[in-house]
Amino acid sequence: MSKKFTKLLSILLCVTIFSTMGIVAFAGGEAEKTITINNPYKDVIWEGEDAWTGYRGSLHTHSTYSDATVTLKEMVMEYYNQGFGFLGMADHSVTGVAWNEEPVKAALYYYQYLLGYTMEHLTDEEFKGVTEGTYPMPEGMTRDYGLACITGANELNGITLTKGHVVGYGLERGVGTGHAGVENGHREAVEFAEKNGGYSVIAHPGDWIDTREGVNDPKFIDYFAKIFLDYDSCLGMEVFNETNNATPWDRNLWDNILMATLPYGRTVWGYSNSDAHELNKVDSSFSVFMMPENTAENVKETMYNGNFFAVTRKIHDNPVLGPAETYDVMDQKLPVPMATNVVVDGTTITMDVENADFVQWIANGKIVAKTEVNGTGTSTIDLSQVENSEDFLYVRAEIFGEGGCAASQPFTIDDGEADLVYEKDESLAAKIEYLWYRFISCRFFILFQELYRAIV
Repeated sequence: MSKKFTKLLSILLCVTIFSTMGIVAFAGGEAEKTITINNPYKDVIWEGEDAWTGYRGSLHTHSTYSDATVTLKEMVMEYYNQGFGFLGMADHSVTGVAWNEEPVKAALYYYQYLLGYTMEHLTDEEFKGVTEGTYPMPEGMTRDYGLACITGANELNGITLTKGHVVGYGLERGVGTGHAGVENGHREAVEFAEKNGGYSVIAHPGDWIDTREGVNDPKFIDYFAKIFLDYDSCLGMEVFNETNNATPWDRNLWDNILMATLPYGRTVWGYSNSDAHELNKVDSSFSVFMMPENTAENVKETMYNGNFFAVTRKIHDNPVLGPAETYDVMDQKLPVPMATNVVVDGTTITMDVENADFVQWIANGKIVAKTEVNGTGTSTIDLSQVENSEDFLYVRAEIFGEGGCAASQPFTIDDGEADLVYEKDESLAAKIEYLWYRFISCRFFILFQELYRAIV
């Protein structure tokens, strides 16, 4: 056997081994750059007897226990009747409990009685039927699974003007109830949830930023990125919220935050929630969790591991990511565009989809590939064939169809180099800057600011 043949055989063997591991070498300057594509859906079983199911759910919804116009009972029943799989009631400054129990109330919301609203939870019998899936459905509808009850959710900082809201999860009964929060206090709310044994998700950040263009402002990107880097218990952010009217470009902000945190090895998951205060918002935005079984324990695990898709029925015009024009398909009972299989092989990501018109792939905040699909089909991206892919930190998919848009979680890219070491800035200058920030965020200052805006 010649040396040339032996060398060629060795090279082919190495390429074969690397491709099966999801690893590839890119030519980068004088040296080769080896990367690994991390698949957030690697544990999902897509086919066969043990195949996992995609369950729709919202982890941020309201009732008359805070500022909604419908009772907890009415809201839960609407989700049940629409076939959702799980629901987390996250009333403002009221920590959710089992739906057949009355939560510890926040005194502020007694004004609901003055407006003619009531507060009502489920009976024990209704709760059992809803969570087991045996409660009668509307005529012509059936379901073979219950509506999983996610307790311990609370929209913290809920009683503030600046809408620096954070949804805390895993909180004990009454913990966080009456939590007035602090203005511009995302960090404080995240810390509160963590100190009380919980975890959290940043809610509708664009509503706090207050401008579409602000999602590209380095000061806001840095503000959120540092929170994620400082607190592992803050799992991610909402990229879709209700009708997205106040947060139309939050998926751009998500891309910008990913580019800021991934060099440090920190992945930020993108969530979608209805934030419903009325029944007609239930089918606005939601997540689809891939789970072996529809249980509260699996919902929590999925929140951590990223085995889910963020879906919205109303998506706004966007000059970078599209679409060119806003479209709204809420409450039309249209099938959800969704992935039915995801495979990572070497430099290639293959996604089978259904109910889709096209799939677009986004890396470092820009569309890098697009596949037209006629309902059911396959979209494949080969990073070795995409220009400048050696600089990508991640790639993610958005599936567009008649029923809305579904965004995948990021497929992060490991180039084999050590992550940057993040060190929290504990300098005197940083502390002084924070104190000044807290001063201009005090309620007196904010009230004065809002009054000035109203007059001007």
